[in-house]
This record gives sequence, C-alpha cells and structure tokens, in this order.
Amino acid sequence: MRVSVDDDACRGHGVCASLCPSVFVIADLGYAETTDPEIPAALEASVTDAAQSCPESAIHVTKENHVN
Repeated sequence: MRVSVDDDACRGHGVCASLCPSVFVIADLGYAETTDPEIPAALEASVTDAAQSCPESAIHVTKENHVN
C-alpha cells in the first residue's frame, strides 16, 4: 500500500496525524505529509481510517498488486 497527501487539498486539520501519527505528521507550514509513502501491512487499517476521515479528502491510498 502507498499513501500520499494532496498538498493543494490539505487544509491542515490534523485528523490524519491524530489517527495515525506514525505515518502522518503536520509539517512546519501546518499541512500534513507522510513520513514514508510505503505503508507496512500492520498500519494499513489506520491509514485507511485516516484517509476516510480526512475532511478535505486530501489523502490518497493506492493498493499495489504483487505478482509472483
């Protein structure tokens, strides 16, 4: 899973950082950013919850398909 924050849409509400502080932080300018776009499986539920809870829908989650 990968996650990104749309800089143009984010308004710095901080919901994502409060729900999943190990992935989302509020930068010096007051807007959210990710600590790492690659999300480990253990944090996928928290990241999905943060994305769904974002008032501006600024968080985008991409599930990657792995082919062996």
